[in-house]
Amino acid sequence: MIRVDALWLSVEPMDMRAGTNTALGRVVAVFGAAHPHHAYVFVNRRGDRLKVLVHDGIGIWLCARRLHQGGFVRASLMNEALTQAQFDALVLGLPWQRIGEAGVITVV
Repeated sequence: MIRVDALWLSVEPMDMRAGTNTALGRVVAVFGAAHPHHAYVFVNRRGDRLKVLVHDGIGIWLCARRLHQGGFVRASLMNEALTQAQFDALVLGLPWQRIGEAGVITVV
């Protein structure tokens, strides 16, 4: 399996026709560099397609996912680091922002 130590979600939508080199260029432009064992997630403008670029330390992997109903939720204000649970929810099209600390109820 591919080891992923950090997951990053981009604010800017990406054209889903982009190939590996274009996606890698976008990662460098948005995040400054493609770090080994990091995954970079991009959603298209309509929010129904997702691409993930992973640098495994040796090469680059580019994965795509398309939803037939509903949509993926993009980051709102800034490029965000995701937890594994948030990424799992995002890929399923669920509201990933509610996972973790944001979903904790502290006052009843």
